[in-house]
Amino acid sequence: MSIHTDTPRSVRSPGWIAALLGILYGLATTGTSAVTVSLPRLAGDPGIGASSAAWTISVYTVVLAVATPLHGRLADAYGLRVPLVVGVIVMAVGAVGSALAPTFPVLIVARVVQGFGGASIAVLAIALVSAMWDGPQRGAALGRVAGVGAAFSALGPLMGGALEDVGGWRMAMTLPALGLLALPYLARIAPSGGSRERIDRTGAVLIAMAASGLVLLLQSPSSGLITGIVGAVLLAAGAPAVVARVRARPHGFLPRSVVTNPVVLRSSFAAAAIPASWFALLVGVPGVAAGWGWTPLATGLLMLPAAAVGLVAPWFCRRALARLGARRAIAVACSIAALALLVAAAGAATDSPALLALGVGLITVGFGLGQPAMMSAVNEAVTAADRGVAIGAATLVFLIGASVGAALVGGLGGVTSLSTVFLVLVALPVMGPAVLLLAGRRSAAIA
Repeated sequence: MSIHTDTPRSVRSPGWIAALLGILYGLATTGTSAVTVSLPRLAGDPGIGASSAAWTISVYTVVLAVATPLHGRLADAYGLRVPLVVGVIVMAVGAVGSALAPTFPVLIVARVVQGFGGASIAVLAIALVSAMWDGPQRGAALGRVAGVGAAFSALGPLMGGALEDVGGWRMAMTLPALGLLALPYLARIAPSGGSRERIDRTGAVLIAMAASGLVLLLQSPSSGLITGIVGAVLLAAGAPAVVARVRARPHGFLPRSVVTNPVVLRSSFAAAAIPASWFALLVGVPGVAAGWGWTPLATGLLMLPAAAVGLVAPWFCRRALARLGARRAIAVACSIAALALLVAAAGAATDSPALLALGVGLITVGFGLGQPAMMSAVNEAVTAADRGVAIGAATLVFLIGASVGAALVGGLGGVTSLSTVFLVLVALPVMGPAVLLLAGRRSAAIA
């Protein structure tokens, strides 16, 4: 797909628009990274303990993952402009609502709203890149979105810690509201239109049920037995219903051509190990620093080198993706993620801030290569009509990987050291290349 002819000349280069989308993507993920450093102070408020405070992270990551297919389908039906603009507004409203919440239940509701809005950015930023550019320009833009997004996420603990010093945990919650500044630009460049097809609401509900069940089940090690039971029930009821719905409505909410596409499946499942490693370090490294007695601001400074790496990573990642191709690039990104976890484990075991910082820097490079490689593979594997929902489905799997990493750190971190948790997590990126290799051999055998 070539760039839209009605796109202003000033945005026809992937540079500024991709950087802006990367910042928005980073703002969505700071809903986790910036808030993590504020959890101890939040847990100290009357009526809020450590387990309750952790729900501000869990509920956000659940909704962020679950809502992605819906936003992808909305973009297919109504174009990118309205869903993206509304999503940014909803994310900002949820962030401000979290900061102003008078009670903990209201805070949780506001975090749900924020996660729903943030999910639109996670999907539609990539869809906008796919709609505006093709070929090498698309790869360059995807790399910049991922690199700048990872850099901004790495800055989350620093910005969250600084805001907490100024106004407490409530101030740290407001950071994603900065996305409102991008609205005039987004409204001007994002294309409208779409197929105008009616959305399969039943299919959307069933997908949300099954996905919520899976993510809640993954969160249960850190969120408790009730969460695990609810997740298991939703997954057990939702998964068979989704299968039946796809068979009955092959062109419904989740097209059969997407869920059976081998490239979409193997790329998203293999690449899911990368955000699992990324979120594990975004959550785990501040936990290690807190164990040393560091302040949130000092912890944020520890993550600062990773932000610098994120800004220069697109230059490397663009060339690596062009040279390696999507499948090999995912395998290389998984290898970098495994190395990042090993380095961070060594840093946590030896009380070395330098090694921790290096580990986060490495995972930033891995994310900057792995996410655009996955999206490039998905873009080329589906038709333009199904591109939004395919990106949404792949992003769902990708963010479920993030939930796995965060959940394992939260769950296993309570019974063993974080260095051990990082070592256990190495198994995930090690399995990523194996998934690609086995799937590739199976496809070759079928052919």
